[in-house]
Amino acid sequence: MTSSPTLDLEDTAARAGDELEGATALEILRWAADTFGAGFAVASSMQDAVLIHLAAQAAPGVDVLFLDTGYHFAETLGTRDAIATGYDVNLITLTPQLTVAEQDARFGAKLHDRDPDACCGMRKVEPLSRALQHYTAWATGVRRTEAPSRAGTRVVSYDPKRGKVQVAPLAAWSDSDIDAYVVEHGILTNPLQSAGYLSIGCAPCTRAVAAGEDPRAGRWAGSTKTECGINQ
Repeated sequence: MTSSPTLDLEDTAARAGDELEGATALEILRWAADTFGAGFAVASSMQDAVLIHLAAQAAPGVDVLFLDTGYHFAETLGTRDAIATGYDVNLITLTPQLTVAEQDARFGAKLHDRDPDACCGMRKVEPLSRALQHYTAWATGVRRTEAPSRAGTRVVSYDPKRGKVQVAPLAAWSDSDIDAYVVEHGILTNPLQSAGYLSIGCAPCTRAVAAGEDPRAGRWAGSTKTECGINQ
């Protein structure tokens, strides 16, 4: 899809972030679809299809971007395939410039263990930034309750790294809000969640969490890393 006509994106994001605070997720997504048209896309990790279900109502046929890092669990890829056929969206799979084998040959095996920031940069941040060149705004499923680093998330903000408007329709949702929506609408979820994987990323860097443990404790366990860099 192509981007919408030029807007003062920083000013648009600032005003919308104030005006849409307290709006429903569907209202926020409808604003984004009305404002940016074909220049609006949704990014999804395939943990669940809550955001995708909402986006399909606001903008049927909307582009949904999925990063296939080459390290995903089979369950995550299966969730992607089920969502592609079960929801009214155009699912686009993004891939890094290097395959895992090519990355290993150039930087050594298991870069994710030695330099996870570099690995995420090549396999997540760069492919998404490259894809977003074709859009003006993008939606993410981040929520304020997920981690301290996300507590200040605005429902609409300006993404200065990419020069895009970033939309977070679920920013104010709690875990119980997500669970209730899944049950009410029969939303597809990644089956790994039932095995204790409450925040799902690449297989080498993700583990199940114990009862009462922070949901994101299973991401990059044993290191100080808390974010892949996409939403920073």
